Amino acid sequence: MSLPPRADWIFALRTTLVGLVALVIAYLLGLGQPQWAMMTVFIVSQPVAGMVLAKGLFRLAGTLIGALASVTMVKATGTEHVAYVGLLTVWIAVCTYVASVLRNPESYGAVLAGYTAAIIGLPAFDNPHLVTDLAAARCIEIMLGITCAGIAGRFFMPQLARDVLVERVGAGLRDIARYSAGAIGGTAKPELDARYQRLIVDIEALAGMRAYARIEAPGLVTHGRMARHTIGHMLSAISAIHTLLAHASAPDSSWRPLLGRVKAMLDGLVQRDWLVEDARPWLRQIDELTRESEAMRTAPLQPGEDRAAAAARITLLIEFLAALSLVLEGLTALRLRAPDPPGPPGQWKLPTLTIDRDQNVAFVNAVRAAIATAVVTAYWIATRWADLAGAAVMVAVVSSLFATMPNPMRSSLEFLKGAAFSVPAAFLVGQVLLPELQGLFWLLLLIALVLVPVALAMANPRYTSIATSFAINFLLFVNPRQPMVAQPWPFLNEAIAVLGGILLSVGIFAVVLPRRPESVVERVVEAFRADLTRLCLHERLPKPSAFESLAYDRINQLMAPLERVGAKAQYVLDGSLAAVTMGLEILRLRRFIRDSQLEAAHAGEVSAMLVRLAKLLAIRGPHAKTLRDMIDALRTLAASSATDASPNIHLQAAASLRVIALALEDHPLYF
Repeated sequence: MSLPPRADWIFALRTTLVGLVALVIAYLLGLGQPQWAMMTVFIVSQPVAGMVLAKGLFRLAGTLIGALASVTMVKATGTEHVAYVGLLTVWIAVCTYVASVLRNPESYGAVLAGYTAAIIGLPAFDNPHLVTDLAAARCIEIMLGITCAGIAGRFFMPQLARDVLVERVGAGLRDIARYSAGAIGGTAKPELDARYQRLIVDIEALAGMRAYARIEAPGLVTHGRMARHTIGHMLSAISAIHTLLAHASAPDSSWRPLLGRVKAMLDGLVQRDWLVEDARPWLRQIDELTRESEAMRTAPLQPGEDRAAAAARITLLIEFLAALSLVLEGLTALRLRAPDPPGPPGQWKLPTLTIDRDQNVAFVNAVRAAIATAVVTAYWIATRWADLAGAAVMVAVVSSLFATMPNPMRSSLEFLKGAAFSVPAAFLVGQVLLPELQGLFWLLLLIALVLVPVALAMANPRYTSIATSFAINFLLFVNPRQPMVAQPWPFLNEAIAVLGGILLSVGIFAVVLPRRPESVVERVVEAFRADLTRLCLHERLPKPSAFESLAYDRINQLMAPLERVGAKAQYVLDGSLAAVTMGLEILRLRRFIRDSQLEAAHAGEVSAMLVRLAKLLAIRGPHAKTLRDMIDALRTLAASSATDASPNIHLQAAASLRVIALALEDHPLYF
């Protein structure tokens, strides 16, 4: 077993040290619950400086809003139990809904605004005169932790988001080249599918890192735009090559030498270190291959070769090469921090990157969080069981925080495991050792001995959730103060309340409007079909990058539920990837028509074909004959458009029609 890397040790030691500093400052300021300052450090600490700043910023905003909401609710309701429970329930539901729609990192602030109101409001219930003091103390404690974590993460041996972004874009370029070379070279489909799925997840994650880089250095606006530009073209490259994969085994021999040279170029890209490599020779090589491909699109064919199919393959190859060239230019600009976008002035257009905002899932999350909070809070107020207050707070936290996760049940179970593991450690430190070893030195030393290895585990993505839960709950249960006094029964009561609250939240996720993976998959498939229908019919055309990024964000959301739907998973994933390609080809045809690039008669035929395709996509149920007729019609129209005398733009339209037909033919169950 190898030791953790140096970066993980730096993160662990920095996080623990800064947490201890925050704890000491909280003591010096005389704050009532100094552990919250240290807990905040562990909550917001991340390996990358921009991630710390983003999480800290939105945590601060959420805490301030939640504190204000808590003061308002308590002051407004006084001792009116029903009114208070109603207001708190509605507030947490609204915040959970907003968090589900926003997605990370902004969603974190919305979640905090929700459950902070419960954390502050529940202890102050029936004592409204205390709520302002509690809110102020909590805000000060959290601001102290955020400030300490932010300063340390940014200035003490920082790992900057912009550096990570450049490194991951370079790794993404190598992965695209590796996948593409495998697609051309005939790598087995299961291996290619696995690479493709990893590519989608990794490229989608770049958008988040771009946001962190902008927060880390707001002056680098162009840097953020350049990242957006590059991510958009990475998506375009994998879209084009994925579709080209379906054509790579075609019998036509005329393009085989060209494909061989493309593969050799891609193999070279895989071997290079893109943190230092000069991109100019590679850009010249790609330009040469593009010119050769353009010439081949209208060149005479071998006897018996299909003009429309050949045009489709060459068009996809040209698109791939163009996108790859733009990725290289963007990576170079990111690495050199170029002040202006690549290319001649006026010719650079910023891609539109969008995300899927699922209103239905957000509503379900809000209802679930509201029901859980209302039931437990009402029961606590009715019974006045003192220890149940901790359970009520934990239910509010878990039911809203993990509702926005891809798998709420798994996330809440990991949180439960971390909390359970922390109980014996907290008991040993807080109830056995510290009452005997009085003094700030022993307090800091024992906490550090426990939390350094925990912070090491936090740096490992496999253990981040459990380790973070351990750290938070360990500090909560130890409740560091001076002097430390052994109080085993209150400790056990609090531990039981917290673990019971988390366990109750797990049960709520399982019972109250549970998220079935099948329903998530069905929603995404329906969303794709609806998008394709709109692309066929709607007058307003979105940017290809807007459709493409939205589609890949949906596919990224499919990854978690597809793990639990069995044999259906592969055809859904393959069909969704084909839907991306189909949408891009529909957009190409619509642009040809809009810009009057096709002859009038041919434009009318293509428009009628798209209307017919929209009707097919609107059918819900078996339609094998209709689908077969649609494929035949697309192939026939493509063949009539792709003659030796056809202009180049007609060849491109024929290529798009053939690609759409291929998607329908390969994925009949999906469409």
